[in-house]
Amino acid sequence: MRNRYCVVISLAAALAISGCAGYRPAPDAFHKAITLPYRLDSGDQLRVTVFEQDTLTNTYNVDKAGYVAFPLIGSVSARGRTIQQLEGAIAAKLRNGYLRDPDVSVEVGRYRPIFVMGEVGAAGQYSYVPGMTVQKAVAVAGGFSARANHRNVDITREINGEVITGRTLTSDPILPGDTIYIRERLF
Repeated sequence: MRNRYCVVISLAAALAISGCAGYRPAPDAFHKAITLPYRLDSGDQLRVTVFEQDTLTNTYNVDKAGYVAFPLIGSVSARGRTIQQLEGAIAAKLRNGYLRDPDVSVEVGRYRPIFVMGEVGAAGQYSYVPGMTVQKAVAVAGGFSARANHRNVDITREINGEVITGRTLTSDPILPGDTIYIRERLF
């Protein structure tokens, strides 16, 4: 009976250790995404300036399909494009029968939101601010709960059309659209 008890305890310990080890740190692409040019997506609000064209200069939203509805030229695909690529696409469409030499500038007025879940004071959707870290996002969400793991968190991020979840430190930067999950500590 004692041997059976030892085997059960050993098996439980092995499963607990393998469960902890089964989750890998974030892959390299996860961290490299921080240094790449920003890619537009649904939820971003853009300030588009067409110089000397006050009627076209305005604030536009990237809709849920990833498009910006622009006067004269209709919908322009924004999802996955950099700001410079979108500027070029709008200018090219305006050049096609509307303006001779359009000078277009695009800025992000408001980034798509982040989501903070798990062991925080008030889980939910929050505005992203450039330079935001996990710690700052947790602070906005009411701070860590009494049971929160303060060392590392899980972040889910879309990279090149693939959704990736990785474990990072609380001092790591985040990106617009990230979902941050604060786990409960074991002890």
